[in-house]
Amino acid sequence: MTRAVCVVMFAGLLTIQPVCLKGAESAPGAKPPATDADAMRRWQEMRFGMFIHWGPVSLKGTEIGWSRGKQVPEEEYDQLYTKFNPTHSSALKRVGVAKAAGMKYLVITSKHHDGFCLWDSKRTDYDMMSTPFGRDVLEELSEACQRGGIQFSTYYSICDWHHPDYPTDSPGGRKPKPNPNMDRYVAYMKGHLREIVEGYGPLGILWFDGEWEKPWTHERGLDLYAYVRSLQDGILVNNRVDKGRRGMEGATISQEFVGDYDTPEQRVGGFNRERAWETCMTICRQWAWKPDDKLKSLAECVETLVQTVGGDGNLLLNVGPMPDGRIEPRQVDRLRELGAWLAKYGEGVYGTRGGPFMPGAWGASTCKGDSIYLFVTHWPDDGPLLLPPIEQRIVRSRALSGAKTVVGQSKTAITIDVAKADRDEIATVIVLTVDGDATAIRPVKVP
Repeated sequence: MTRAVCVVMFAGLLTIQPVCLKGAESAPGAKPPATDADAMRRWQEMRFGMFIHWGPVSLKGTEIGWSRGKQVPEEEYDQLYTKFNPTHSSALKRVGVAKAAGMKYLVITSKHHDGFCLWDSKRTDYDMMSTPFGRDVLEELSEACQRGGIQFSTYYSICDWHHPDYPTDSPGGRKPKPNPNMDRYVAYMKGHLREIVEGYGPLGILWFDGEWEKPWTHERGLDLYAYVRSLQDGILVNNRVDKGRRGMEGATISQEFVGDYDTPEQRVGGFNRERAWETCMTICRQWAWKPDDKLKSLAECVETLVQTVGGDGNLLLNVGPMPDGRIEPRQVDRLRELGAWLAKYGEGVYGTRGGPFMPGAWGASTCKGDSIYLFVTHWPDDGPLLLPPIEQRIVRSRALSGAKTVVGQSKTAITIDVAKADRDEIATVIVLTVDGDATAIRPVKVP
C-alpha cells in the first residue's frame, strides 16, 4: 500500500505524519472485539508489575509532561533532549530490579504528554535517537524483558502538548494551538502505535493515558481500540483508550465504553471480581524522578499490594529513573525488600483471586484452589480477629511464618488468633484450607 505523507517542521524538528495507514480505520458501527480471556487470566495471575516514567525531564527533577510551561518554560523543556545522555542506563539492570522486587511485568512511558519518544521513531526526530545517548530504549528494554521472563508493555499518551496538530498546549493542556488538525494527529499517533507493536512486541499491555481532554471522543476511542487489536489481537488495552473513566477512581462508567480493564490512580480500587482493574501508584510522590522525594515505607508498599490483590486487582508500582538512567538506589533497596517479603509470602499473591473476605482496616484475603490466604495487617486491641462465617468448612490452618495459629469456626463467626509475640510486624499471613473450592465462596464484608 502506498503511504501518503505530510512533512511538517516544528520546534526545529522534522515530523513525518502518515495521512493514511492500512487498518487505520474501523468499520462504522462495528462491534469491538471481545477481551482475550486467556491473556486477561495470565495477566491477572501476575498481580504485580513495574511502571516506569522517564525521559529528558529527569534532568530537571520536575513532573513529566505537567511541568512543561509551568515549572520549566516550554522552550527550555523542549530542548532538554539535546542534553539527555543517560550513560548508566541499563535495561538488564532495570529488569533485574523488577525481578528482585517480585514483579512479573513492566510498563514504560514510550511517549508521555510532552510528546518525546523513547524509541527510534520514523515519524519524528523528537526521540531518543536525536539525543546524545542515541540508543533505542524500547528495543533494549523489550529484549531484556524477554531474556528475563518479564512481560514487556508500553504506556502511550493520547494527548501531545508538543505536537502542532494536537489541539491543546502546555501548561496542562489549557492553551489552544493556532492551527491544529486532529485527524492528521490521529494518523501520526496510529503510525507510532504500529511502530511500537510491530517493532517491540508482542506486548502484554498498551497502557493509554491523556484521554480526558476535549479533542478525544468516544468514537475515536472505539476506533483506536479496534485498531490496536488489529495490530495484535491478544493485547490488553486499558480503559483510558476511551472516554468512560470516572476520574482518578478509574472505574469504567458503562459498558458502552471500550477498554479491557479499569485504572484507579494513586489509590487502591474497590473489591471487584466482575471487572478487571489495576491500581497504578508511585513508590515516592512524583511519577518522574524528583530529588529527595518522599519514599513509601516497606509497610506502606506491602499494605498497598495486599489491599490491591485482596480486592482482585493488579498493582503497577512506579519508579522514575534518574538523569543518568539508574533507578535511585534507595528505591532499589525498597523494591528488594518488597521482593524479599514476596519470596516468603508470594504464594498468597500470585495466581490468586481476591476474597472471600473483602479488604478492610483489618487486612485482606486472597484465594486459590482449596486455600484462603489472610493478610492480617491490623489486629484487634483485645481478643482474636473476628471474620464473618463462610459456607465451607475449615479443615486446616497454618501461618506462613511458622507461628502457631488458633482458629475457631461456627455458624456465626470465624476467629483467628496468633500470639502477639509471633505476629509479623507488617502482615501476618495465615492459610486456611477448606473442604472445597475457595474461589467459589461468596465474597463477604468484614465488619
